[in-house]
Amino acid sequence: MTFAIRVENLSKRYIIQHGTPAGSLKELVEHYRRKFFYKLTPKFKDAGPDPYEVTYEEFWALKDVSFEIAKGAKLGVLGRNGAGKSTLLKVLSHITEPTAGRILIDGEISSLLEMGTGFHPELSGRENIFLNGAILGMGRTEILRKFDEIVAFSEIEKFIDTPYKRYSSGMQVRLAFSVAAHLDPDIMILDEVLAVGDVAFQKKCLKKMEAISNSGATIIFVNHGVEAIKQFCNQAIVLDHGRLVLDTKDIDKAIALYLGDS
Repeated sequence: MTFAIRVENLSKRYIIQHGTPAGSLKELVEHYRRKFFYKLTPKFKDAGPDPYEVTYEEFWALKDVSFEIAKGAKLGVLGRNGAGKSTLLKVLSHITEPTAGRILIDGEISSLLEMGTGFHPELSGRENIFLNGAILGMGRTEILRKFDEIVAFSEIEKFIDTPYKRYSSGMQVRLAFSVAAHLDPDIMILDEVLAVGDVAFQKKCLKKMEAISNSGATIIFVNHGVEAIKQFCNQAIVLDHGRLVLDTKDIDKAIALYLGDS
């Protein structure tokens, strides 16, 4: 196959529930108690809509999305909050199943989607490297071989034996990115990894991503900072309310459309 990922008519539907309180068991019991006695009141039949009625709403996070990513491409995913970017990445990463459509993938995927996923707050940075590396598919021998390089890249050597829960958000994302970046993946999916951290580390991440791409890997990259998309990506898609509105290799055109909708 010449493509790394092919997405065909991909849709993802969620059912949103209204009318039932999201809280403690006590609040839930109280809600249904009031609903029961409300229906016993004489005015119930003439009172209009039931204030305690539970209703359901369909929400399509993705709808009929189709595109293809060539091997070695660097795809930027653009869209406003709620456009479906994170849902798309979760479906591509097999974290959630699509409602309809299909995805063809040629290669192993490494994903860094939500900061802290795959890390235990009570364990040290050292222990979490082995834990997260194992979750991502690395063997112990491989982790040992790459351990010093991972720590050096993250720039948190001084705190490597400190519990992860005491790390700042910047330190957490440094460690998470460093582990994911040393997997040698065929396809790498990154969601807002440059949102936390200083400018110097962001440049370091982009340089590492470029090196991974030059080795032949395909990279899918979500970042609200359009300059990083412009500097790094050679293909872009723009999502709007779950639908694909543009698939192009003209990054400036994609950014203009995105900024015009923002």
